[in-house]
Formats: sequence, structure tokens, C-alpha cells
Amino acid sequence: MLLTDGCVCSILQICIYLLKGRAVAQSGSALRWGCRGREFKSRRPDQFFFPLMNNKPKIGWIGLGVMGSSMAKNLLNTGYEVSVFTRTHSKAEQVLEHGARWCESLSEVAREADIVCLMVGYPEDVEGVVMGEQGILNDMNRDSLLIDFTTSSPELAERIAKCAKAKKIHAIDAPVSGGDVGAEGRTLAIMCGGPLKAFQKADPILRSLGDKIQYFGEAGSGQRVKMSNQILIASTMVGMVESMIYAERSGLNVRKVIELIGQGAAGCWSINQLGPRIIGEDWMPGFYIKHFLKDMRIALEDSSRMGLKMEGVELAYRFYSLANAEKWENDGTQALMKIIRKLNTE
Repeated sequence: MLLTDGCVCSILQICIYLLKGRAVAQSGSALRWGCRGREFKSRRPDQFFFPLMNNKPKIGWIGLGVMGSSMAKNLLNTGYEVSVFTRTHSKAEQVLEHGARWCESLSEVAREADIVCLMVGYPEDVEGVVMGEQGILNDMNRDSLLIDFTTSSPELAERIAKCAKAKKIHAIDAPVSGGDVGAEGRTLAIMCGGPLKAFQKADPILRSLGDKIQYFGEAGSGQRVKMSNQILIASTMVGMVESMIYAERSGLNVRKVIELIGQGAAGCWSINQLGPRIIGEDWMPGFYIKHFLKDMRIALEDSSRMGLKMEGVELAYRFYSLANAEKWENDGTQALMKIIRKLNTE
């Protein structure tokens, strides 16, 4: 079929309009278009047109903290239409400016999405959001998918999967590791548990968020892999800060020390990513102390059910509890150095 000159002209005009809209939106001067109230706020002109041609599933996202915000933005960047809800509206502003749509309730997110993603703080939050009186399983569509990225209880993941199955909804537990750096750079490690069919349905979403993705089996498996991860990190953090305070007290150039040992047998993510932050007295959270304490509690409880005694984790838990007592729970996990310094000056 041949295009007339008029058709070609119209297509070119639309393309120019979209490109101009994108340029203006990216300059930050046109982030609010105001059509139909909140529904189209913060949407670029191209985002009015492209969803009509978008055959990707619609995403609902709940929880926009340090990790959740970056993950939701990455889904937007890879062409997904994302609707969001979080308890504190101000936490959604960056994601809304990036093109997400605001929902007024959990129910609205659940009804409109093909896939609902969850990234909240604590197991009790997960349970309330998913299975509470106004939980999303009450409103999600049949054959839709729930992906819980929260680090939570393996036992709760098993209960969610059972409840979801009864409602003909797919569900996987998919906790992540990699901190704020991994969330921003789409380099998260994602540990998955649940029915294989649900994992396969989630796979394209997961590949928009991470580059190390593994399926481990039945519901709760992803959470147990994450507990293995946190158990390793717990003892590693203690060793890292003690290594650094030893070098500091010895009068060594600590930056040079970590640059060298970070490339040898002692090299690890913690020393290479968090070591420089400690040197710069940067305690901003890539991962909150309060959330790490929660993770260690889950690990210790699940280990106890297996008859395991985890003394390394118990030691790290005691140290981080001291940080919590000092009101440093909203600092990043690297603030363990402040506790170790305090213990060595008393």
C-alpha cells in the first residue's frame, strides 16, 4: 500500500511533536500535563500514544523506598506501563515524574494490573498488603501474577503462594540483592521461588531489573536463598569494619588499603562498595540498618526451626542492635563502623 503525500506529512508532524515533547519533558519543564486530573499528570506526550501500541503487560507497583523507586523507573525505561501506590505520596514523586501513573488505593493497583510487584519493608507489611482485609489478592484478576521482591519470611511466602493458587493467581517470592547500586544499574541478583509457570511468566520483568536471576524451586525457596545471602553478609560486615578500624588505628592510608585488599582474596562487594563510603563518613542508606536487623531476625528464626545455631549472625545482630539503640537505624549498614569505633574508645 502506497502512502499519499498527505499521510507522509501527517506522520512526520506526529513524529516531530513526539520528539519535541520528549525533549521538553526531559528538560524538566513539562512534567505536568494535567489531563483528567491525576491520571495523566507527569506524562510526556509520547506516553499518551505509545501505550496504544504496547503489548507488554501492565505493571502495578507497591512500595517506593530506596530500592523500589529505582526498580519501578527501570521498568518504565524498558517500556512498561507502570501504576504505583505507596503509603507516603511524596515518595512517589520521582517515579511519577518519570511517567508512572498514581493509584489511590491498593485495590486500584490490583484491579488494573496484569502483574503486581511488591517491595515493602517488613513481613507484616507484606502480609497486610497481600492477605489483609483490603489485601490485593482480593482484587487481582484471575491468571494475573504477584511478584514479591521484599525480603520476607519463607513461611509467609509459602502461605501467600497457597492463597494465591486458591484464587487462580500466580505468585513468586523474588527477593533481591545488590543494594541501591544494583537497583539503579539493573544489576540486581534475584532469587526466585514458586511454581515454575509463575517464574516463567515473571522472567521478562526480572530481566528488566537484574542480570543474575535464578529459580530455586517451590514457594519460599527465593526467601531462603536470600537468607543465605544475608547470613554471609552479616559476618562479612563485621570482618570488614574490624579490618578497616585496624588499618585506621595502625596509621595506614585506609583508602589505599581497601583498594589493594579489595582486589585480592579478601575482595568482596562490601569492601569495594561500602569501604569508600565509610572513609567519606557517608552513612546514607543503600540498605537500612533497620531492614538488615529484620533480615537477620528472619534468618535466626528460620535457622532455629531447622535446629541450627548461627553464632556469627548472632554476633552481627548484637552489634547492629547497638546501632539501633543509638538511633542509627535509618543509616546504611556501613554505619556499623560507628559502633565498632565507639566500642574501641570506651
